[in-house]
Amino acid sequence: MTDKNKQLLFEKQAEIAKAIAHPLRIAIIHFLKDGEQCVCDIAEHTGSERSNVSRHLSVMVNAGVLEYRKEGLKVIYKLKYVCILDFFSCVIKVIKQQAKDNEKMLRSL
Repeated sequence: MTDKNKQLLFEKQAEIAKAIAHPLRIAIIHFLKDGEQCVCDIAEHTGSERSNVSRHLSVMVNAGVLEYRKEGLKVIYKLKYVCILDFFSCVIKVIKQQAKDNEKMLRSL
């Protein structure tokens, strides 16, 4: 892979990381792990306004994380790649390890 191609790949990875780097977006992704949902159900589940949820959904669709379809007046969203959940599983492992490391440090004081 050329340096230019590597740079383009890194930029695309950063774009996707930015698209999921918000607490509401993470909550939406976790809610969608069990299957597709309409905006109204996503908004209710997250306790957010539909307009706010729609804005966040749009960011993730544009980044290729989610896809949608229309069903009458409803817009139904789903994870485009369920493997995105693997990333969050890894993040949880990091958080747990950090907590253990912090606990060890506190005990040593």
